[in-house]
Amino acid sequence: MNDRKINIEIIRSSRRTIAMEITRDLRVLVRAPFRMPDSDVQRFIKDKSSWLYKHLELAKKKIEMYEQQEKTAAKLTREEISQLADKALRVIPERAAFYAPAVGVKFGKITIRNQKTRWGSCSSKGNLNFNCLLMLAPPEVIDYVVVHELCHIKELNHSARFWSEVERVLPDYKEPKEWLKKNGNGLIQRMRQK
Repeated sequence: MNDRKINIEIIRSSRRTIAMEITRDLRVLVRAPFRMPDSDVQRFIKDKSSWLYKHLELAKKKIEMYEQQEKTAAKLTREEISQLADKALRVIPERAAFYAPAVGVKFGKITIRNQKTRWGSCSSKGNLNFNCLLMLAPPEVIDYVVVHELCHIKELNHSARFWSEVERVLPDYKEPKEWLKKNGNGLIQRMRQK
């Protein structure tokens, strides 16, 4: 097919129609009726070439993404945790400084920890603690946790007023909140060394 060589397996059966599929291991199968002439099968393959290239690329990307997720699910070494903490010390104070005026608060000291239960916390004095594992989360999740803790300087609880304040600053906060709910435990599991 054109200048890109793709191995296609043709499977004949008693079916009435012709169809193409890409398997999980990236094999390309064309299922055709017994009586369909080879010329018609080849014409079908040629007509489906654009579809095939597009979906092969999508399938490859899915596999690469899955392999990357498997890779990132490995336990973190002490050195990696230290690197995450260093990164968090650069990123989080900057995000806190960015959002504090929007929340309308001033914060005290920022501490980065490798916690196994919390993503962040706020003291009554306005000091903030953050989990270094946030550096493994998407940027919008980091921003959500930062805004969450900044809002606690105003409201040291999870009242309706608190969530209203979070929503005022981050109208789409429910999406990163849900991401953390679904994926947070997996990140924390990476911290749990023997």
